[in-house]
Amino acid sequence: MQQDPLIVIVGVCASGKTTLARGLRELGYQVRTFAQEHSVSRRLWQRLDPDLLIVLECSYETIRRRKRISWGRDRYRRQLALLSNARAYADLVVRTDGFSPGQLVDYVHRRLRELGIGGSEDGG
Repeated sequence: MQQDPLIVIVGVCASGKTTLARGLRELGYQVRTFAQEHSVSRRLWQRLDPDLLIVLECSYETIRRRKRISWGRDRYRRQLALLSNARAYADLVVRTDGFSPGQLVDYVHRRLRELGIGGSEDGG
């Protein structure tokens, strides 16, 4: 039995990692999120050895709309810097500012299908 490919999702705070992971799992994908933006190592995500890496991005203004935060733009810029290695290796980079949760899941699901990766529910 072939195991589904492991998809790892990283991104800045409040970019939609948890929402996307939950939605993709419901579609049968094997997904893990990773808080790379809080790591001191830019390459820590590689320890998960993903078959596919998704990086989510959004603006600082969107983060403030989505989540009550007590930190400023400097921390946001540090998060982007910590994600720069993941972005360079990403199979898919998604800017989530304009997506509702459902739209984000649908969009990424379509993109994964275009890459030839399907969830278990549709035969992989």
